[in-house]
Amino acid sequence: MNRQAQAVVLFLVGGAVLRAGTTDLYLRYVKAGLRPLLLAAGAVLIVAAVATVWYEIRRPRGEQHDAHEDSRGPDHGHGHDHGHGHAHRESWISWLLVLPLFALILVAPPALGSYSAVRTGTALQAPWGFPTLPSGDPLKLSVDDYAGRAAFDHGRSLKGRKVTITGFIALDRSGAPYLTRMILSCCAADAQPIKVGLTGRTPPVLQPDTWLEITGTYSGRRTKDPVNNGVIPFIDVSRATPVPAPRDQYESPE
Repeated sequence: MNRQAQAVVLFLVGGAVLRAGTTDLYLRYVKAGLRPLLLAAGAVLIVAAVATVWYEIRRPRGEQHDAHEDSRGPDHGHGHDHGHGHAHRESWISWLLVLPLFALILVAPPALGSYSAVRTGTALQAPWGFPTLPSGDPLKLSVDDYAGRAAFDHGRSLKGRKVTITGFIALDRSGAPYLTRMILSCCAADAQPIKVGLTGRTPPVLQPDTWLEITGTYSGRRTKDPVNNGVIPFIDVSRATPVPAPRDQYESPE
């Protein structure tokens, strides 16, 4: 692949990264806080592509011809047809690297959901501490925050409080429903689920990947995740309302 082709690939990669960073598409790949770095990386790639083309245009023709000859390999001139066919084949193989870029540009992959959640053990970890909760009723919490307080603070900061948490439904092999959110430390490759069991006034029919806003109170009930034996706390449901999937379907560790 010559320098002009390399510049095209750099430009396409940079454009795809910028497109993802200027829309909500990037939230399918990385946590929200990494957006500035993503935009910077896309801009650097595009500048590098433009600089490469500019350098090629300004370079003397003799140097361009020498570079072209070098790219054709030392065997050029000995078995001309064979060398040309080999180079042509390598060129087409190199251009296959562009195909994933078109997938990124044209297709928005879904966020990880129940399929991944039921095959991965809960990532719930004991937090460093439990900050004082604000006033208000019901109190809106992340799934991670509620689960941490319910499992490791034994609900002390939740007793007497009505809380609201939002997540998608995941059903384990026995059909037990969990309200779930995937947690990102950095990017979708390290996403792991936090699960909260449901008891009380749960809907009679629950479909995987349905997003619900759950309003309820602390429940002392717990169970073990069948995948890794991690603790899964419960919430006593008083109301369950279907809601659209949020703009950012992932949570970050509290």
